[in-house]
Amino acid sequence: MAFGDTVMDGRVSEFEMRQEMVRVARLMWERGYVAATDGNLSARLGSDRLLVTASGQSKGFLSADDLVMINLHGELVPSHRGRGMRPSSEIMMHLEVYNQRPDVNAVVHAHPPIATAFSIAGVSLARCVIPEVIVTLGSIPTAEYATPGTGEVASSIRRAVCDYDAIILAHHGSLTVGRTLWEAYLRLEKVEHTAQITLAAQQLGQVQTLSSEAVAKLTQLRREALQRQGSDLCAECSICLLGDEYQPPGPSMAATGTTDTEALVQHIARTVLKNLEGETRRL
Repeated sequence: MAFGDTVMDGRVSEFEMRQEMVRVARLMWERGYVAATDGNLSARLGSDRLLVTASGQSKGFLSADDLVMINLHGELVPSHRGRGMRPSSEIMMHLEVYNQRPDVNAVVHAHPPIATAFSIAGVSLARCVIPEVIVTLGSIPTAEYATPGTGEVASSIRRAVCDYDAIILAHHGSLTVGRTLWEAYLRLEKVEHTAQITLAAQQLGQVQTLSSEAVAKLTQLRREALQRQGSDLCAECSICLLGDEYQPPGPSMAATGTTDTEALVQHIARTVLKNLEGETRRL
């Protein structure tokens, strides 16, 4: 079986999935999407079991025995492999995905540096900028900050994961899902690549969003692709916004000489001031 060809329709063996997960984890580490013991992966094994990375393990040096098996309630399934290990501390987030999305067979959580930096800066990647992202992912929303390793993370993604295959976790990395482990990993690559391109565009001076006409055509392509897959995900999930208050540059901005970079700075400044005001009121 070739790398990335693993399917999870009941025919894949536990041995094959363990090998696939080790390879994907190694690739995540080599590409710099995780460091130290960061990140975690999971995949379905049949209808009622999951194979997940164990807590405290470097993803660059996993072996097939560094994976544990659990049921859909998060309880360990007795096995001679992974003995003495416990599931990742983020397992509740994974279980939330599987509960919400029966079409998902694999979940990848990573800390891609540039995409994570965007969330720390308060800048959204949910903009209509790259055609391939609109067609394949629709958009890349950012979930509200939640304390890592707690049930807060599962709650923070509960709504977004119903409609999106890639989510930024504020200050905490990314979450990507797929029908296969390979597909979930490739969506991670797409998220970080989007962040790299967007950052380069900002450094060059301006991020130009696509026109509404162009977005409409791309959204139609996405709708057709989803229909071919038999997916019930929302086809209208392209978001041309950087947040509730930010609007992409249009004629009014051009008339006032406001650039996209300036708008980004203004948005971040407003967000910081709002947070400071909230802290002051609590004091």
